[in-house]
Amino acid sequence: MKVLVATEKPFAKVAVDGIREVVKAAGYELALLEKYTEKQQLLNAVADADALIIRSDIVDAEVLDAAKQLKIVVRAGAGYDNIDLAAATAHNVVAMNTPGQNSNAVAELALGLMVFAVRNFYNGTSGTELKGKKLGIHAFGNVGRNVARVAQGFGMECYAYDAYCPDEAMLSADVKPVHSAEELYKTCDVVSLHIPATPETKNSINHDLVGLMPKGGLLVNTARKEVIDEEGLIVLMQERPDIKYVTDIMPVADAKFKTLFEGRYFATPKKMGAQTAEANINAGIAAAKQIVDFIENGNTRFQVNKG
Repeated sequence: MKVLVATEKPFAKVAVDGIREVVKAAGYELALLEKYTEKQQLLNAVADADALIIRSDIVDAEVLDAAKQLKIVVRAGAGYDNIDLAAATAHNVVAMNTPGQNSNAVAELALGLMVFAVRNFYNGTSGTELKGKKLGIHAFGNVGRNVARVAQGFGMECYAYDAYCPDEAMLSADVKPVHSAEELYKTCDVVSLHIPATPETKNSINHDLVGLMPKGGLLVNTARKEVIDEEGLIVLMQERPDIKYVTDIMPVADAKFKTLFEGRYFATPKKMGAQTAEANINAGIAAAKQIVDFIENGNTRFQVNKG
């Protein structure tokens, strides 16, 4: 049984060591493909792999065609839009993610971006505090729950909207449930996005929705750039000079945002919500454990291509 770790952006050494320990304890072989520069290198490497661990690497139909022995691919992280799920299903390959392993890292970054924004990007002028502000958490999954936990430490009043999460789960975390996105945005001074990029959510964070926010509203996006209707948000921010937008996913229209909204907009150079040593290690080792559990016991708990 051969497990391939294929990472254009490699795991930290300590994460690779942990993966190797899990794989070798199961009696499997571990192969590494790190910092590869050509897709052909990946195609060659997967030819005899039974299992595959990736990060942001693309696993499409061409990769799956080349991987004749592949039984499972695990994305070390929460998002999995870099895997062609339909192609994986067609090739009888189980696709998984590792939900929850990066959640605290993303939550801490979201709160860091909030502090940065309300203190006027540390430009030396007088800003405001998060304490007492109403925080809207758009989607109450693993990251959203961690955001609530950290924000409550700042003294924020937390609300959440998630059509798939029961009110009881929110109430048990001292979070007030609301029952529409519109209600969330009308109510909250700060909204933090944690929705996936799906056909339903793409471009759903738009002019009209964000425009419901109270004066001085702050939108924080550590989810996916595809959920933002960028042109609609630009129009709104031109109409509403009180609105700020901060994100760790650089928009397509980054240059336009920078030019038009100096002092009200910030994007990190690359997506960095999960970029901590701890998250890197946790996700990699979780991926290895899920592979072993699947091969040995048939456990498909974290499968994302069940349809």
